[in-house]
Amino acid sequence: MRVDDFDFELPEDRIALRPARPRDSARQLIVRPGHDPELSDDTVANLLTYLRLGDALVFNDTKVIPAQLEGTRERDGNVARIGVTLHMRVAADRWRAFVRPAKKLRVGEIVRFGTQEGTMCAAGQLDATVVEKGEAGEVEFAFDLSGPDLDIAIATCGHIPLPPYIASKRGEDAEDRKDYQTVYARHEGAVAAPTGGLHFTDDLLSRLREMGVEEHFVTLHVGAGTFLPVKVDDVADHRMHSELCEVDAATADALNAVRARGGRIVAVGTTSLRLLESAAGEDGVIRPFHAPTDIFITPGYRFRAVDLLMTNFHLPRSTLFMLVSAFAGLETMHRAYAHAIASGYRFYSYGDSSLLFPKVTR
Repeated sequence: MRVDDFDFELPEDRIALRPARPRDSARQLIVRPGHDPELSDDTVANLLTYLRLGDALVFNDTKVIPAQLEGTRERDGNVARIGVTLHMRVAADRWRAFVRPAKKLRVGEIVRFGTQEGTMCAAGQLDATVVEKGEAGEVEFAFDLSGPDLDIAIATCGHIPLPPYIASKRGEDAEDRKDYQTVYARHEGAVAAPTGGLHFTDDLLSRLREMGVEEHFVTLHVGAGTFLPVKVDDVADHRMHSELCEVDAATADALNAVRARGGRIVAVGTTSLRLLESAAGEDGVIRPFHAPTDIFITPGYRFRAVDLLMTNFHLPRSTLFMLVSAFAGLETMHRAYAHAIASGYRFYSYGDSSLLFPKVTR
């Protein structure tokens, strides 16, 4: 397929710069391929209407870290400013990161963080050595701190890495530290929020439990690669960046039991879906999984582990729009997005939600 097949026109004023308040007051488009009506408008607060006793919601409990750093590199008396977005930890003292401008760095050079105005870190400064350079501005850094000490330094001198479509319109502020985090986040490591879960409140979660809907947690540390544009013409030529993730044995057993008794697995967000599909075998059985995944889901993919998907509205020509098109059907999703745009839905990370039922197969 061509990447152009996943393009659509989105007016700038449809991009949300702040979340709905309260979170579950966000609108939710219900997409039921093959039904009449196929599309219906609702709110996240009414999610219970579409679930039933014995269903299971699967949440990604990763926690966003302030992974955007500003540093400097000095060479021959000349100082260059370097912008870094961490995206995957590979050792106690090492991170892979996307760098701008990467061409200003050489292997062996040191980038110094925490010395710029407003970015002072707990250690006074934080140094990192370039140990490897990859493609598309990717660099591996070895920091001079390790483990919890490095975590503290990053937390104090880093910034929340708002998506480019928000950061280009306004700066990060104190509200984002709370808004760009799910209420159930607990395992630090993501550099982007699992945005499908941003709509949940403690009250909504409580009502779901009272209804008899199970909740289970998996962990996928969302990487900055989620923001990278698809630069190829043919979908088959695109390569995903890998992300670290985990499904533990108890969660795998519980989810298999849900399906065995006729319940449905509802993935909250595309990250939960990608992880569950990575952990499931051809037989549909979910197994414990602790490894990176670079699964790339496009139309033609046979879903094995997920029955419904709750997710935000995604960028045109993006891998996530390809994923939802695989789940609910390309034509259906083009109609759904056209309806959402015409009806004033808010798009992207801080935007509204959709609840997708799978496409009808014959």
